Amino acid sequence: MKITRLKTFLVAPRWLFLKIETDEGLFGWGEPTLEGHAKTMAAKIGELEEHLVGRDPLLIEDIWQSIYRHGCYRGGPVLMSAISGIDMALWDIKGKYHDAPVHALLGGQVRNTIRSYCWIGGDRSEDLITGARARLDAGYTAVKLNVCAELKIVDSYKKIDAIVRRIGELRDAVGYDLDLAFDFHGRVHGPMAKILLAELEQFRPMFVEDAVVSTQIDTMADLAKSTTIPLAVGERLHSRYDFKPVFEKRAAGVINPDTAHVGGISEMVRLGHWAEAYDVALAPHCPIGPIALAASVQVDAICYTAFIQEQSLGIQYHQGVNLTDYLLAGQGFETVNGALKIPTGPGLGIGVNEAFVIEQSLKGHNWRAPVWRHDDGSIAEW
Repeated sequence: MKITRLKTFLVAPRWLFLKIETDEGLFGWGEPTLEGHAKTMAAKIGELEEHLVGRDPLLIEDIWQSIYRHGCYRGGPVLMSAISGIDMALWDIKGKYHDAPVHALLGGQVRNTIRSYCWIGGDRSEDLITGARARLDAGYTAVKLNVCAELKIVDSYKKIDAIVRRIGELRDAVGYDLDLAFDFHGRVHGPMAKILLAELEQFRPMFVEDAVVSTQIDTMADLAKSTTIPLAVGERLHSRYDFKPVFEKRAAGVINPDTAHVGGISEMVRLGHWAEAYDVALAPHCPIGPIALAASVQVDAICYTAFIQEQSLGIQYHQGVNLTDYLLAGQGFETVNGALKIPTGPGLGIGVNEAFVIEQSLKGHNWRAPVWRHDDGSIAEW
């Protein structure tokens, strides 16, 4: 069996899908999404097509290593997101070839379900309480939210007090029937992060994500020593080499690499098992599309320390279409009491509605992250 073609589809709200075809009629789906850089990713996949056509799609690790090590430059969000989408698609093909889910080929599942959480916003003036109650009514037991908008490197206690008041109102409204995960989104610098973490401990968050930007691992390690809240990092780290200092410096109690950014299923599994050696939990990051989510759930199935799975249903960044729209009826995700069932179908375990993908790709998208500025005119972290 040989790879014959790589086809990309730029689809709303901000995703890039990949279909790898073979000369035996088998095909696989991947998601080499890099939010805000979809056209760049499509171009990168196009560059890699020449390298992949004619290769045996079942030799996944050889293909992974050859892309990673070829051409001198390694790592980074573009290359690793491209590898991620290709890796997902190859595992999808391999599972279909053996008529087995990916997790069965990687040692077999250790759980039947994985707890899931949804977003309720938090960037600006979203009604967090209404959003949280809607998730509770839908059966979810956990949500995540951004705790703040812009914060300067040293800012006012007035802003801190407003954040604490808003989170306090949310906690009072939902009690402890709903676990809350807080995302600082790299918007908070070290001086304010230490203050904010101390103020938020009273609300018993499940974890705080990106307490500082992921380039500040030393600062994050210091923060981890000063708080009882588990810190999470990973969405902007792109290989096991990026995670090495996280483990060595004990900078986080939770890692949340993204299957679409870190090297696909292959690298995620390596990271998940590595995290176990440090007693660090795994919570795969996935605020994007259905193919990336399907790949993440395959990882959740076999990594013992996986405890919760992010998914983008209802996320504030997505308008017009949602992840389930791209899946065939009866071939999507099954959620019970806020937990995703581990799929048993071959490959990634989902059926992609290719006709709808093609229809949406004719419209495309041009999603960009918003540009924020502080009141003094300087650029702010988003």
